[in-house]
Amino acid sequence: MTVHMRRHEYDHEVPWSLPIVVRRSKTNIARHIDVLEATARAVVAFLDDPRSQPEGQWYEAVEYWRDGAIRKVVRRGDGQKLEDARALGCVSVTFGGTEEFGPAEALVLPPGPVDPLPKELKKLQVGGTEFPDEGGTSVTADQAIVTIELSPLVTLTTGKAAAQCDHGAQLAYEQMPAEVRQRWREAGFNLRVVTPTKVAWAKTDRPVSVVDAGFTEVDGPTETVRAWW
Repeated sequence: MTVHMRRHEYDHEVPWSLPIVVRRSKTNIARHIDVLEATARAVVAFLDDPRSQPEGQWYEAVEYWRDGAIRKVVRRGDGQKLEDARALGCVSVTFGGTEEFGPAEALVLPPGPVDPLPKELKKLQVGGTEFPDEGGTSVTADQAIVTIELSPLVTLTTGKAAAQCDHGAQLAYEQMPAEVRQRWREAGFNLRVVTPTKVAWAKTDRPVSVVDAGFTEVDGPTETVRAWW
């Protein structure tokens, strides 16, 4: 699932994206909500990783990617294909799980051109990133430093919703005061994803708002996610 978040009027001639890989196990599948929260945590952990910071090995790639349209591409995999992707170098987050469903695992790899892709990523499918929508977040309001709100006005696949939540988490990380960011870091980037009622969505205003360009799943520019801390 490909999602674009444009913060600039221009884009790179060859678009770049942030690759996100989600484990999709046939025998121990994760819940939709846990995938959203795992990928959002993983993206922030990737951005905060020393390798993504000045002097780090990923820093130049991250800065170049952030200077164009902020694309994230969510792929799925399991078994050896997932391990091959992991071996490229990544930040990995495992989160959630219930008695009936396995935990969600998300890998975030350094950004790069959408084409050509490393063969290890090319093997992973973008389609079919759908996970069972069974129950809400397991994170309580007092545990979460950041809350991500999904619009109740749109219906998104897991892959699309994950990329939107990841945008919200990234913008929150970039825009929040340094002391809040430090508190979030110390809490392991704990966050929760919720869907407010249509009435609450209409009445509230949050510091972070993600407007999708409307290339996939939604028609035209559409506000998909809000975030606050």
